[in-house]
Amino acid sequence: MSRTPQAPSSHVPAVDVLVVGGGIIGLVTAWRAAQRGLTTALVDPEPGGGAAQVAAGMLAAVTELHYGEETLLGLNLASARRYPDFVTELTGATGQDLGYRRCGTLTVALDADDRAHLRELHALQSRSGLESEWLSGRECRRLEPMLAPGVRGGLRVDGDHQIDPRRLTSALVTACERAGVVFHRMWAERLTVVRDRARGVVASDGTELSAGQVVLAAGSLSGRLAGVPEYVLPPVRPVKGQVLRLAMPEPPPALTGPSAPFLSRTVRAVVRGSHVYLVPRENGELVVGATSEELGWDTTVTAGGVYELLRDAHELVPGITELPLVETRAGLRPGSPDNAPLLGPTELPGLLLATGHHRNGVLLTPVTGDALAHALTTGELPEEARPFAPGRFDAAALTEQPA
Repeated sequence: MSRTPQAPSSHVPAVDVLVVGGGIIGLVTAWRAAQRGLTTALVDPEPGGGAAQVAAGMLAAVTELHYGEETLLGLNLASARRYPDFVTELTGATGQDLGYRRCGTLTVALDADDRAHLRELHALQSRSGLESEWLSGRECRRLEPMLAPGVRGGLRVDGDHQIDPRRLTSALVTACERAGVVFHRMWAERLTVVRDRARGVVASDGTELSAGQVVLAAGSLSGRLAGVPEYVLPPVRPVKGQVLRLAMPEPPPALTGPSAPFLSRTVRAVVRGSHVYLVPRENGELVVGATSEELGWDTTVTAGGVYELLRDAHELVPGITELPLVETRAGLRPGSPDNAPLLGPTELPGLLLATGHHRNGVLLTPVTGDALAHALTTGELPEEARPFAPGRFDAAALTEQPA
């Protein structure tokens, strides 16, 4: 987040809340704060950018369950439950279609080892009180005829949905504007700390932006804001993900009854140890992802990454290689030491965090906005968000940053 100041310093009147970062998490935080009657500003050179521009938008609280992440599951489920009302509210506030679909997810196995792993995942889901249905390979192909003949079985989860993150961020920008959020389209250069309290930031053009409270919500860049004391610096690292976008064919007119779409739901699998997913949108776009690479700040789209995604997707759905390749992108997820978000007040008065969401940023958007608005107005996190307070990491973890 470091940029050289471009102009002499000027001072902007103070606001109640200043959000640093205009990605999906920063935007929802600013919107909810403004709705609570707090004068709110947001600083980011391109509000609506960030990792959400690359994300697939799976709202997959059940199929994203991993061993050791049962606490995170509770937060994911809480956010998933809020999504229908959240979409209705945001659509009503903006008039924009968010691409929200209750389409479900099908996670499939291509060999005996993957099948055994899926059986274990199904057992974990059942122990966690989650709804998922085991299907044979034939039943999987009946649901999705384009699947490869070699599919050995799968898990059907109707409760996992999807949303278009690009439409979601666009709507959140509009909602913020209509709620009175002031956008400062520049970089935040340095946190201002006065008498051991966060008081705002200095922007890259030298402008001093003052606030009663500052929310650091800059995604993978959250650990790079100058002036943040080491003992509250968020231990966030960039995790690279490459994704592809393809164009699905329109179903041909059927002589009798409706024609089947190319894919009707999100399809996921582990192929040779790599996770791959295919997310079909109603607008005919098919999102294929995602690599997970610990490569620092590199956002290069590589031939190897594209090849691996297409190769693995082809093993799931052989017909994919006939589709037009529309876009290749790479983005950086904000990872934390336990792959869970850092939410709420820090030990530095006036500084709150909303970062570290890793692969669940889109899913956790509603609950993050609510949790931060509650913390900004009461000084405390709601109960469901308390396990994710920044103080759960010790001093060594908080100062450990990637090279």
